[in-house]
Amino acid sequence: MIKIAIADDHPLVINGLKLILANNKEMELTGSYNNGAELLAGIAKSIPDVLILDIHMPGKTGDELAEIIVRQYPQVKILALTNEDSVYHIKNMLRKGVHGYILKTTSEGILLDAILKVYQGEQYLETALKEKVIQDTLQAKKQISAGPVLSDREKEVLRYIALDMTSQQIADKISVSKRTIDYYRLSMLTKLGVKNVGALVKKGIQLGYID
Repeated sequence: MIKIAIADDHPLVINGLKLILANNKEMELTGSYNNGAELLAGIAKSIPDVLILDIHMPGKTGDELAEIIVRQYPQVKILALTNEDSVYHIKNMLRKGVHGYILKTTSEGILLDAILKVYQGEQYLETALKEKVIQDTLQAKKQISAGPVLSDREKEVLRYIALDMTSQQIADKISVSKRTIDYYRLSMLTKLGVKNVGALVKKGIQLGYID
């Protein structure tokens, strides 16, 4: 039996998933949670094989929860189930260690196939989402070749920014002044044509500067 846990703040979604799993003899629901705190407390008591995780959760978001679970329970395979179909969200969740990503509009068959695939250690993306990521990656390569180029140091700083490190923390990490890091931030904002750090990280992922 594949032990399944569900984390979603919409009762209708949870109830729908429960009905689907109840009709499958190879899968067993071991827990359902409405927020991040409940999820972390529940997993500490009963560790599932596969966690079906929404991105938008009360308290901690899905990507924050994924990062914690991957670190504390590396044996748990995480399948993101969400309404978000943007490449940014897909790449961000995969970067956090999620094993699969499907939409709430998907069919029951795809859901069950995704659960089985991630349980077996494979990565799973719906066909349409996979094509979207491929096209975005190809477009990013074109933009990099034709557009602004970040220096190796700027790329390094950008990766640390993506890890939510402050300017002072980055400065200490690479042995430069905080003023230098602030300069790099401003330079990258200007080169990539964005106005804030969130947009900078998003652009960096789109352009392939951040894995």
